[in-house]
Parts: sequence; structure tokens; C-alpha cells
Amino acid sequence: MRRHNYVFGALCATAALTLCACGTGDHANTPDSPSYTDVQNILQRLTTTDGAPGALLEVSDARGRTVLKSGVADIRTRAPIADDSRFRIGSMTKMFVATVVLQLVGEQRVALDAPVEQYLPGIVEGNGNDGHDITVRQLLQHISGLPDYLDYLTPEQVLNDPLAHHDPLELVRIALDHPPLFPPGTSYAYANTNYLLAGLLIEKVTGRPYAAAIDQRIVEPLGLRATSVPGDAPTIAGDHPQGYGKQGNADPLDLTEFNPSVAGSAGGMISSATDLNQFLGALLNGRLLGPPELREMMATRPTGNSYHDAYGLGFQSTPLPCGGLYWGHDGGIMGFQVLGATTTDGRSATVMVNIYPGGGEAQEADIRAALATALCASSPANS
Repeated sequence: MRRHNYVFGALCATAALTLCACGTGDHANTPDSPSYTDVQNILQRLTTTDGAPGALLEVSDARGRTVLKSGVADIRTRAPIADDSRFRIGSMTKMFVATVVLQLVGEQRVALDAPVEQYLPGIVEGNGNDGHDITVRQLLQHISGLPDYLDYLTPEQVLNDPLAHHDPLELVRIALDHPPLFPPGTSYAYANTNYLLAGLLIEKVTGRPYAAAIDQRIVEPLGLRATSVPGDAPTIAGDHPQGYGKQGNADPLDLTEFNPSVAGSAGGMISSATDLNQFLGALLNGRLLGPPELREMMATRPTGNSYHDAYGLGFQSTPLPCGGLYWGHDGGIMGFQVLGATTTDGRSATVMVNIYPGGGEAQEADIRAALATALCASSPANS
């Protein structure tokens, strides 16, 4: 998926693997909860036609929590996916980083329309890239014109040494060795480089690691027990599915353990569906940001894709087929593809599959369909 670009595609394995859909549903809601039969069917399609080993979706609304699953957590042991599974969330990390930056805006420690150079002097320069011309807002909205460092980091550089530490400044330099994509503010191009810089900005302003800021400002106040910024730690603590990747007809390759510093503040976090739904609901109902900062976050511009997404400041809106919008973010990182979103009336849903790269456009389409169908099924109009 080009949007978050964690496609480390040169994965080598052989032969074919037959996957079975082991659909289960753990309905924590009351007996009069809406039917999620259509959602379950999409999850089963993800684990059969699309080839994902397993899929999990959790939806939360005024009635409570519903968990739906299909497939397996581990293709070797055939173990089922645990309801409270933890997994890598990829670019959903950007919502957490943008929230911290906007909290600093609310505290008047950061100005959205100030140049990046004011906070990170001398870092954004070279080959026509200039931190004097790029604002904090433009970083958060992917309209800076900066190249994406992942466009120039080869699969071999990551997979040949999966436990290697990647310094964010070195990753930023990979991007800045190339000319800008366009003058700042004139177009939109999703680039993970923007959020590496946002993480560095948090550290410069607060004097603490960006991970500590996320913990202090979001994770601890909300009591998110399964959410962490692992830094260089290659493992996922607690119950978790194995994460896989595959290319073409090759067997899935286990990518569960690697050093996520290659993603850093652009995509390195771990969480669970329960925690993500709680975070999304708290974000949209104003528990984490003041009204002015939340309005800035939700001021979007179209991305130009076929799903009619519109991107704000680390927060994206997408039309729902039953009317209205959902707000959230997607994430793809080696081993996992995730999408989470919430609505203004308090419904939240998160879907995860434990393969990436994997099913390509069909997998993305079904992940989106599962989430939208679950949100529509949980609408009060369908209760």
C-alpha cells in the first residue's frame, strides 16, 4: 500500500499454504445487539480469498463491545487469535504523535504555522529541502513535499539485519538526499519522513523521548494497558498473533520479530483493538485535545484516492456507506495491516490482519469494507 509504504516486498519463501477460515464471534454485547453476519463474512473472505492467516475486528458502541475473528494467530500451531491480542499498528502511530504535537500547540509551546527550522535548526536542508519553508502543519498533513525515506530503503537493508537499530536522523537524511516532490503546501504526498521529524520536534520541545511524551500524555491518562512504544525491542509482549509477509504465491514468512526503530515515530507502536477504540473515542470526544486543536486536526484536504479519504493533521476522514464519516487512520508494517476509526456519535471499530505485505489491494478493500460494515451495523438506526 503506497499510503504508508511499509511494503518490504522482496520476501523469499516457496510453495503454497492452504489457509482455513475458522470464524468465531465473541459477542460481549447484549442479545439485542445488531447482527454482524456481514462483517463475519468479510473477515472469512480476508482469511480465504485474500490469504491472510487471521483477522480480528472489535467494535465498541453504547451497547458495549463485540469481537469477531476468523482464521488463526499462528499458521504452524493453528492457535486461535486471542480477543485481547496485541499487534504492531504501523502508521496508526501517527495519530498519537500528532495528538502530542497538538497538545503542545494548545500549551503554546509549538505554533502550527511556524517553520520547522524554528524547532529543528539545521536538520531539514539539502537538495532543495529547506526547513525554513516547511511548517509544522505541513509536516502533520503530508503537504511538506519532503520525500519518503522508505522509498529509498531497500528490503535487503531491513531484512538482512532485522534487529538493527535505525537512527531517526539517519533515516531523515536518506530522504533529504533527494529533491522535494513539490513546493511546500502546494500538493499532498504521504511521507513517513514527516512524522520522523514530528517525533524529533516533540523531543526537542519537551526535552524527553517522544515515547515518554506519548506515555505521559495519552497512554497513562487513558489507562491503555496494551499500548506501547517499543523503541528497539523486537518482540511483542503479551498475547499476540504471529505477523507474516508474503509476495505472490510464496509461503508466508514470519516477520513477527524485528527492530521497529526503522518505523520509529512514523509507525513503530504496538497496541490492541480495545485500546485503539478507546483512544479513538477519547480523541474525537475532546478528552485529549482542546476544541481549537481538535478543529485543526479535523481540517482536512482530499488525498485524491478512490476511497475519497481526506487527511487532516494525523487524522483522516472517510465516507461511510450508511451516511456520515468515520475518522481514524490505517497502518501497515511488516507482519500486520490495521485500520481503526470512530464516529462523532461514539462508535469505534478496529480491524487487524496478521499479514503485510500480503493480499494487496483486495486485502485493503476488504479491511475497509469490514470496518465500514461494522460501524454501520452498530448505528443506533440498526439497533
